[in-house]
Amino acid sequence: MTFANLLVETDGAVAVVTINRPRVLNALDGTTVRELGEAVAQLAARNDLRAVILTGAGDRAFVAGADIAFMRGLSPLEAKEFARAGHAVFQALEGMPMPVIAAVNGFALGGGCELALACDIRVAAENAQFGQPEVGLGIIAGFGGTQRLPRLVGPGLAKEMLLTADRWDAQRARAAGLVNHVVPGEELLPFCRDLAGRIARQGPVAVRLTKEAVNGGLQMDLDTALAWEANLFGLVFATSDRAEGMDAFLQKRKPAFGGR
Repeated sequence: MTFANLLVETDGAVAVVTINRPRVLNALDGTTVRELGEAVAQLAARNDLRAVILTGAGDRAFVAGADIAFMRGLSPLEAKEFARAGHAVFQALEGMPMPVIAAVNGFALGGGCELALACDIRVAAENAQFGQPEVGLGIIAGFGGTQRLPRLVGPGLAKEMLLTADRWDAQRARAAGLVNHVVPGEELLPFCRDLAGRIARQGPVAVRLTKEAVNGGLQMDLDTALAWEANLFGLVFATSDRAEGMDAFLQKRKPAFGGR
């Protein structure tokens, strides 16, 4: 895959997608959002992949936000269309069949924070900073921040970040539940690769259905969500991976999952 603003590499069952605009701290403009959507669609269709790592080029920024110079000239209708384009891409990212790990190196502000929120797991370098600074520009978060952040950290903490434009360092983000792990910068990608590898060794269908169970259930009341889980639990019993996994356990050997 060749893109103007993205780098995509594959190592075995793990793909690494890098937002590659370091001179503007990997800010999201229309081209980058479009290319990210194309990369997500292509990777989601690959049966050989088990996990994706998303990061930013350089050590200063994951994504420092949407490109303000690009947004400055948007009309109200164009701004709405830009937000909806971001929503579509981030929802596609969130809905990828394989888990997505955000390797957050440096600034994750505005659209960058929202991009990390659309990933399944977030790992932060010690120098990472998170924030939704939009109100300081006279606008609001438009790539899902007002919706995903409260679902992740609760409405009180989310409103504080969204209304004050305060930045959270990696440790505060970890304490709030915004990130799963904080690691030294030089260990960020190796840590994420190890995490992705541990996911890749599990039953691929079971991993995909577990992600579906969690993401779908979060939109339902508990009774409906439990019925949703039971349906997916039953569905996985139709797979050869289920038989292989259980046989391997009983035979005290490592399973050889085929993803079927």
